[in-house]
Amino acid sequence: MQGDGRERREAGEGRESSSGTDGPRPLRVLADGTGIEIVDQRLLPHRLAWVALCDVEAVAAAIGEMWLRGAPLIGAAAAFGLALALRRDAGDAGLAAAVDCLAATRPTAVNLAWALQRVRRQVQPLQPARRAAAAWREAGRIAAEDVAANAAIGEHGLALLRDIAARRGGPVRVLTHCNAGWLATLGWGTATAPIYKAQAAGLPLMVWVDETRPRNQGASLTAWELGRAGVAHRVIADNAGGLLMRRGEVDLVIVGCDRVAANGDVCNKIGTYLKALAAHDNGVPFYVAMPLSTLDLALADGDAIPIEERSARELTHIAGRSAGGEVVEVCLVPEGTPAANPAFDVTPARLVSGLITERGVVPADGAALRELGRRAAAARSDEAARPGEAARPDEAVRPGQAARPGEVA
Repeated sequence: MQGDGRERREAGEGRESSSGTDGPRPLRVLADGTGIEIVDQRLLPHRLAWVALCDVEAVAAAIGEMWLRGAPLIGAAAAFGLALALRRDAGDAGLAAAVDCLAATRPTAVNLAWALQRVRRQVQPLQPARRAAAAWREAGRIAAEDVAANAAIGEHGLALLRDIAARRGGPVRVLTHCNAGWLATLGWGTATAPIYKAQAAGLPLMVWVDETRPRNQGASLTAWELGRAGVAHRVIADNAGGLLMRRGEVDLVIVGCDRVAANGDVCNKIGTYLKALAAHDNGVPFYVAMPLSTLDLALADGDAIPIEERSARELTHIAGRSAGGEVVEVCLVPEGTPAANPAFDVTPARLVSGLITERGVVPADGAALRELGRRAAAARSDEAARPGEAARPDEAVRPGQAARPGEVA
């Protein structure tokens, strides 16, 4: 990898990128247009810093090594990475090599392959001299559409929260797993979008945040997000959720997803399946926030979803801040202990109360998803016929003003 991936680590430190209308963003286009800049999520929650990615190798490393993560953000970043690669080699061989390089970084989240193929279809018919600029525009559209989709998911999820609030007193108690917040997307988050919408509407909430071992995305990232936004929350051990549900202290579960198969099976961060089982056993609604970019109608069921196996070291070691303020890594197991680290699991559709999409809440079943896919395809065709009404490509990624009061402290 070239040096571009580390040169601007301190750029923008202490300030998220924001559109000024709907909160912070973890990705922005560099002012000179030479690349993108992302929040380095490996450093959170102890330090907020940005890193510039100015070539395809840097983007691939950032995805594979989890400088950035979250299915929608991975897809958008890969789209920009492909555009950067085409600036260097826009021939057919260069296009194919860049797609292969980026697609190999993480196999489970379908947004990665979806975004790469979308850009590829857009540029393949063009002359090489026109491909890089067209790819950059398409990446911007992918980013802008993600923000709009997540905002709509937030509105549909808010209706669920309002319904619960109307039936019981006190704050609505939501349990979430991993980080499906704005750090994982281009804005709003998926599972957190209803939470941020509810906060803006003045609806009292309390969020149970699973720590989400082994990388602790809940404890490190979701808790960081919610704390800065002023949302009431408590971090819990991964195995505490069942007890809380049994005690009646959880009103609903909302999680994100990395891929949803044609029958409604949901692939998400490891540990999601156990939460769904506990929710089912205790009569707690279990909802999945699913942008349409995460739906994979080509896979019949969840058994066909590739499950990423990550390094054993992520499980055997952990980083944290010492009493002296230094971030250090420590070993948790006897030296030489072998470990297995599957990064995702699959929740059967029968355990899912509903899928919260940008087009509404739908059942997790094949018929509903096929109809959803059909309507989405028809809408895309209509939008293609009215190019003047498309979302502005740079809306989701440009450097912006401060976030809206109340959304980020």
